[in-house]
Amino acid sequence: MTDRIQKSIEMDAPVEKVWHALTDHTAFGEWFRVRLDEPFAVGKETTGEMTYPGHEGTKWRSVTERMEAPTLFSFRWPHAENPDADLSTSPTTLVEFRLEPTGKGTRLTIVESGFETLPEDRRMEALRGNEGGWEIQAGNIKAYVEA
Repeated sequence: MTDRIQKSIEMDAPVEKVWHALTDHTAFGEWFRVRLDEPFAVGKETTGEMTYPGHEGTKWRSVTERMEAPTLFSFRWPHAENPDADLSTSPTTLVEFRLEPTGKGTRLTIVESGFETLPEDRRMEALRGNEGGWEIQAGNIKAYVEA
């Protein structure tokens, strides 16, 4: 069994534009479909709620781990059993966004790891759900920065 999800996507946009789309909480919210209450800041919690169709109102909580402009942005987020669970005590996974300039634009690699921290009975469902979710979100950020 794998403990990580990895997606890479090529975008016809400069690294700086992709970096802004990832690290500016308002821009991130537009393509990810989440309303965030405050900016991302290393070591700080960011809260909000999802606006993604079918997930409206689901709580968002993340803790920013790294912001190394313009190549690496990462945060931890919880995997709660239900939307009303105490997110501060839920197991977390690490989400990393790595940016590399290419001849035409930017290669974005998204890696989510740490699924072994989830209870075994929920692990595969979380992996499968997030695998599909990152496929959609990779398309969303591509459309956002190329618009």
